[in-house]
Amino acid sequence: MEATKGLSIMTAKELTRMVLAKEELFILDVRNESDFNDWKIEGERIDVINIPYFELLDGVDPALDQIPDGKKILVVCAKEGSSKFVAEQIVEAGRSNVHYLEGGMKSWSEHLEPVKISELKGGGSLYQFVRLGKGCLSYMVVSDGEAAVVDTLRMTEVFEEFAKKQGTTIKHTLDTHLHADHISGGRRLAEKTGGTYWLPPKDAGEVTFPYEKLEEGQDISVGNTTIRIEPVYSPGHTIGSTSLIIDEQFLLTGDILFIESIGRPDLAGKAEDWVGDLRETLYNRYKGLPQDLTVLPAHFGKVSELGEGGKVMAGLSELYGKNPGLNIQEEEAFRRTVTENLPPQPNAYQEIRQTNMGKLTPSEDEQREMEIGPNRCAVHD
Repeated sequence: MEATKGLSIMTAKELTRMVLAKEELFILDVRNESDFNDWKIEGERIDVINIPYFELLDGVDPALDQIPDGKKILVVCAKEGSSKFVAEQIVEAGRSNVHYLEGGMKSWSEHLEPVKISELKGGGSLYQFVRLGKGCLSYMVVSDGEAAVVDTLRMTEVFEEFAKKQGTTIKHTLDTHLHADHISGGRRLAEKTGGTYWLPPKDAGEVTFPYEKLEEGQDISVGNTTIRIEPVYSPGHTIGSTSLIIDEQFLLTGDILFIESIGRPDLAGKAEDWVGDLRETLYNRYKGLPQDLTVLPAHFGKVSELGEGGKVMAGLSELYGKNPGLNIQEEEAFRRTVTENLPPQPNAYQEIRQTNMGKLTPSEDEQREMEIGPNRCAVHD
């Protein structure tokens, strides 16, 4: 898509596919240094530098000196305008293969890329939706014309459109817990599609809307082939955190267990109270599950957690061997690890929790602003 001669627009979708395909790209990020240090675009073969926009107003020579010849160049900023201006100057200076990011980092934060995880035993499929710009992961189970979405993000149109392409109707949306780092789209998606919204009751004490109780001992079926979604109570990140076993193959761990880290227990101000629950879940409850289950978390923290084609997944037994959070044998050492020296809390996390309870109704722009930045649900970042 041509913007001016020699300058092209790159969409968040195109950028996502480059990252997942591990293609080479050089990024010039012209946001303020503090914003860049907090959150940036990363990838295995991506080189990124930061030169704030105000340093380039009198000319782009400082950038040209640092941009290698022969590489595809992408200029990014918060919303688009500054990056387009700088990219045009770079083209005028004689560089080629120059792009700017359509919609800026706001667009990057919101793009969801569906990745097929597996066919399921009784027919149907399981998909993971990768939100590279935020580190969030959602899931869709599809079977016999029906679908269920787990840990739905607020960009509900993406799930609706994908289900329509699959020829399915969304019958269920489920949240594994009350989220604190992003706004859930589960209730909204259920309302739009006539589906049922499920939430763990122990996380729902202050919610202002009706929901079905997601709790242990019940199965939720999707399609005529009965792909079972079996809840497993697994507190620690929140008091209600509930994992899901799908098709006897996959363990959706929410924010309890990630590929390279474990969930933090402090986002409701209850770290000291919940640390014991977290240890019990990770060191006993999950140990009692079949160890050949494949773990599918609700977040990832680093691009190193992205596997083939962008899949974020690992065997449960494999994680017991290599995940540092599962290998702290002394209880006191574990307690210190998950209550001290934690990364900063997510942006606007209190307001996000209130929104997910139905107590706040921010506008679309306000929701977008609340979510800007990386996910910070893990102990080890």
